[in-house]
Amino acid sequence: MSQYAVTSAVLGRLTSYLNYLKSLPDPKPENVSSTVIASALGKGNALVRKDLACVSSSGRPRVGYRTEELIIELEGFLGYDDIKKAVLVGAGKLGGALLGYEGFNEYGVDIIAGFDISPGDDINGRPIYPMERFKSFCTENRVKIGVITVPAKHAQEVCDLMMESGIMAIWNFAPTHLEVPRNILVKNENMAGSLVMLSSHLQESRYKNKS
Repeated sequence: MSQYAVTSAVLGRLTSYLNYLKSLPDPKPENVSSTVIASALGKGNALVRKDLACVSSSGRPRVGYRTEELIIELEGFLGYDDIKKAVLVGAGKLGGALLGYEGFNEYGVDIIAGFDISPGDDINGRPIYPMERFKSFCTENRVKIGVITVPAKHAQEVCDLMMESGIMAIWNFAPTHLEVPRNILVKNENMAGSLVMLSSHLQESRYKNKS
C-alpha cells in the first residue's frame, strides 16, 4: 500500500467511495475500476486511484478491484469493523435526533449514552444521565469520542470536561470555535455555513437563468 499521507480530506473521500460501493444494487458487479468510481462521484481518476492505494494493493490494470473485497478493505481501513464508544452532551432536539439514529454503528461508532443538565427518559434505549456522572461514566467505559450538541455559550465548558474525562475526538455541532491542544481532534459540523452555501447556490442559479 502507498505511504500517501492520509489526511482528513483523504478519509472523507475514502468514505464516499465506500458509500458508493455499498449503494450499488445487488448483485454487485464482480469488479469495479477507479475510473467507474471517479465518474460516479465526479472526481479525477488519478486522485481516486491514489486514494485507494492507501487501502488496497489488489487493483489490476483493465480489471480494477474485486468489489466485495474492496468494500471489506475500506471498512477495515476506516475502522467500521471496530465499534468505538461515544457519548453525547445536550439531549435536546438535535441531540435526541442523533441518539435516535440507528446508522452510526455502520460507521464504527456507538453513542452509548446522553448527558444533560435536565436528564430525562431514555432515547432509543440510550440513557440520559445528569452531567455529574459524566466524568466517571467516560472513565469506567473508556469512552474516547464525544458529541457536543449544546448552545454555543456552553460548548467550550463541555469540551474541557470531555478532555478531562479522557475523550480524544470531538464531534462539535455548536456554532463556535473550540480551543483544544494539538492531540485532540475536533470535527466541526457547521450547519449554518452549509445552509448559506445552499442558499447562495440557488441565488447564483436564478441569476444565471435570468441572464
